[in-house]
Amino acid sequence: MENSGDHQEMVVPPVEGVAGGGTAYGWSDTGVNDPRPLRGAIDPTKVPSLELLNVWCMPNTANVGPQDMPRELESISLLAARNERESIQIAISPKVSWGGSGIAGTVQVQCTDLCSPCGARLAVGQSLTLRRVVPVLGIPDALVPLDMPVCQLNLFPGETTVIWVSIDVPIEQTPGQYEGEIIISASKAEAESTNQSLSKLEKHQLYRELRDCLDTVEPLEGKPLEEVVERVKSATSSLRRVLLSPLFSDFFSDNGPIDMMEEDAISSLSIRLKISLTVWDFVLPVTPSVPAVIGISDTVIEDRFGVEHGSNEWFELLDQHFKWLLQYRISPYFCRWGNGMRVLTYTSPWPADHPKSDEYFSDPRLAAYAVPNGPIVPCGDTAKDYLRREVEILKTKNHWRKAYFYLWDEPLNIEQYTSLRRMASDIHAYAPDARILTTYYCGPSDAPLSTNNFEAFLKVPAFLRPHTQIYCTSEWVIGNREDLAKDIIAEIQTENGEEWWTYVCLGPGDPHPNWHLGMRGTQHRAVMWRVWKEGGTGFLYWGANCYEKATVPSAEIKFRRGLPPGDGVLFYPGQVFSSSQQPVASLRLERLLSGLQDIEYLKLYASRYGRDESLNLLEKTGMYLGPERYTSEHRPIDVMRGEVYRTCQS
Repeated sequence: MENSGDHQEMVVPPVEGVAGGGTAYGWSDTGVNDPRPLRGAIDPTKVPSLELLNVWCMPNTANVGPQDMPRELESISLLAARNERESIQIAISPKVSWGGSGIAGTVQVQCTDLCSPCGARLAVGQSLTLRRVVPVLGIPDALVPLDMPVCQLNLFPGETTVIWVSIDVPIEQTPGQYEGEIIISASKAEAESTNQSLSKLEKHQLYRELRDCLDTVEPLEGKPLEEVVERVKSATSSLRRVLLSPLFSDFFSDNGPIDMMEEDAISSLSIRLKISLTVWDFVLPVTPSVPAVIGISDTVIEDRFGVEHGSNEWFELLDQHFKWLLQYRISPYFCRWGNGMRVLTYTSPWPADHPKSDEYFSDPRLAAYAVPNGPIVPCGDTAKDYLRREVEILKTKNHWRKAYFYLWDEPLNIEQYTSLRRMASDIHAYAPDARILTTYYCGPSDAPLSTNNFEAFLKVPAFLRPHTQIYCTSEWVIGNREDLAKDIIAEIQTENGEEWWTYVCLGPGDPHPNWHLGMRGTQHRAVMWRVWKEGGTGFLYWGANCYEKATVPSAEIKFRRGLPPGDGVLFYPGQVFSSSQQPVASLRLERLLSGLQDIEYLKLYASRYGRDESLNLLEKTGMYLGPERYTSEHRPIDVMRGEVYRTCQS
């Protein structure tokens, strides 16, 4: 690169990635330079934050790395249905340093509720949440929760920090236009938020005082005037006691409240980012239209958290994981592998006659559940007796239509296929209408069903029938030949209740849609676009927590050897990043959710104009044409969603 005058050579920072899609982040030439750099010691309370910080917004499909260059700051405008989550990213990098101890400085981030003109609101901490994007292997992936409604972040010289903002719209939310702000202020490093400086005891005392005050004044309707006066006096006394506590001493002098001009001045120096959200009258169905069943390894949980299989702590941990994952519109199942890829899968760790099982299976957010074909916890019964009792109980329930049995993962030879058929026969002897799910990518290798590999693959349904009802095939087999999906569907007897599902795992690789670490954001989201385009009626993913074995919850996450980084891992233990006991989602899990929500938009459009028109919408917006031809930019997604909103709002 040649330069003249005072221009300095621009060096492209290294891009850290593990797949071809990794180059989609880490470098941009749209930097925003401040022509008037600040000099000397800086007091952030006396300088506009915009002179100290670069702040810009990015869509949720962008992989914003630590070396990303600044862009122009624009306001945020979003569209969401009811019962939908929509997310955006805010990137922050320091222009100068004003902190010490190796940091560029500290910023304070504060959110307001999103309010509509009619008085409806989306509350901070409930509907609106913030998470920090933390790199894994140098690639942005983990989403670590931040304190609400105010949090503090340390910025480092030359690095971009990213905040993931999510808005969850409740199913009963009033449609309309909602507006709010995210306020970003440079602050002194030694300043700590109230939430950080308070001890747990102090927080509890403050909470109790305010709660008692609220309990005093809430039940006033219909009370005699004298009682109302007494209650108001009591509440006033409580509030005065709180305000005069040492917690608020900074706001009082010996002569009463201090002059708030200084506080107002600091506020006026902040960067105020406007958020506008249109909530429309479409409600995403509570039960996902396309079941996405995703495995959770119970042995990984047992090893990492040090719990014994079948103990009370074990049940509690499985329950926590199940409930947490439901928010992502997926249907979790727990699993452990046996010999030859035989797999024991179950959605509820409790027996079918336990109230918790009925609670799980009846939850409308659960689209499908796995039934074990043998005891999960040793109980003294034989496998057949246990199976018969479970099936006899479940087939009398309304939720039995959600049930499936997943017995073998990718059978490869006649012996494995024969074992699978025998296991399925045992189940059908007790429940002829039971659904058996089988994943496969080839026919039996030692008894070819055809001289051509793909022809042999196509003949698997005929070979397995009637011992399988859900034929779940690898997307790797199809490759970039979408026309092959039609050949597969032609072999499925949908009129007899058979279904075609798909799955991804270590394949297909880049540039095809998958959830590997380092792939583009649209590549992650396109996994579900592909399901819709090809006509699958369900989806399976083998594991969401299948990292290398560890015996401490906070142990460093290591991906399994021999697999692409990220394969089999969609969330992390919270203890790896903080003292939180809650799992930490990955960006890829959030994009899985977005893809499932996109399917609901496309299904709504298809219900009005036909499936062919929904496929035309995918193509004419440039969002998805095939496994190697889909958008790398976010705009076509907004165009598709906007078109569904424009044409389908009631």
